[in-house]
Amino acid sequence: MKFLVFSDIHSNLEALGAVLSRVRKRKIDAYLFLGDIIGYGANPNEVIEVLGALSNLVSIRGNHDKVVMGIESLEFFNPVAAQAIQWTKQRLNNFSKKFLSSLKKGPLRIKEGICICHGSPQDEDYYIFTPEEAYASLDFSGERICFFGHTHVPVVYEFRTPEAYTVYYPLEEGRTTIKLNPEYKYMINPGSVGQPRDRNPRASYLIFDESKQVVQFYRIPYRIVNARSKILKQGLPPVLGDRLLEGY
Repeated sequence: MKFLVFSDIHSNLEALGAVLSRVRKRKIDAYLFLGDIIGYGANPNEVIEVLGALSNLVSIRGNHDKVVMGIESLEFFNPVAAQAIQWTKQRLNNFSKKFLSSLKKGPLRIKEGICICHGSPQDEDYYIFTPEEAYASLDFSGERICFFGHTHVPVVYEFRTPEAYTVYYPLEEGRTTIKLNPEYKYMINPGSVGQPRDRNPRASYLIFDESKQVVQFYRIPYRIVNARSKILKQGLPPVLGDRLLEGY
């Protein structure tokens, strides 16, 4: 099977459209979305409508999805993120509310040896930034491969043992191919579709070919200026548009 693995769209319709347009001619058997559909961007309803039309979509919730639906409070959100959530709440239509309410809590087992989560298998809001954190999360999951999001940074943690590991950071543009070793374990982050934070503004996603045990990361351009203009037009904090230009 071939999986499109993607995360953290954050209401960025232009970025999502670019990704789906790029993979349209690929034979994708299932879409694995790792959370945070909304927040920050100007097109929450439109993004949800596009996702809702995908066949074979498996999606879990992110922290922004939870907060906008009232599952958690805004207590730990910074003022800019909180303002975007309040703006989003006022604009969600009934279909969007129903869709967000249906999102599953991670971790979610896709099949034997493969799971997905937003932050980590132990805590869907936890940020993984180090190999030690990655291995603890992987060990907790009990799976060989776990895809995670939340940090907005594409990365592969490859473990031969807890102490013997390699960390791969995909190239800044184009395609990066990584062959998985069936004897090793992996924590893999596809990066962010709609708000990259690795100083690379291009939309980030990956395709996992299970039969070949190959992961291919992609960084593609999209109409960033359009996405930024919509944010400014809606009166959202300007930093939410400005950061798209630099990928931070």
